[in-house]
Amino acid sequence: QVQLVESGGGLVQSGGSLRLSCAASGIIFSIDAMGWYRQAPGKQRELVATVTSGGSTNFADSVKGRFTISRENAKKTVYLQMNNLKPEDTAVYYCNFRLKRNWAARFDDYWGQGTQVTVSS
Repeated sequence: QVQLVESGGGLVQSGGSLRLSCAASGIIFSIDAMGWYRQAPGKQRELVATVTSGGSTNFADSVKGRFTISRENAKKTVYLQMNNLKPEDTAVYYCNFRLKRNWAARFDDYWGQGTQVTVSS
């Protein structure tokens, strides 16, 4: 089985910083894109940032210039550095890996359990 385990969430004041990590474990043949999504109360889950296997990144407009995403392939880990946090960044953050478990399999999406980020004003 594949598991994604997130860490680094918490409570921070407006203007502060947090760094989220998400590490995958289990039998994994190849990882394509890695990313972070978030869901605030009463809202749909939305994309925050993604990074492809080639290193290309994509960010939601609301976080551009404040968040950075990076990956460490040897550790099967993706990071989200969040700076200048705002109260509207408060949400549960989920990591997502698009991966295949063996050479014949298709790429499928896997999700972490979520980590709470709360930004106080």
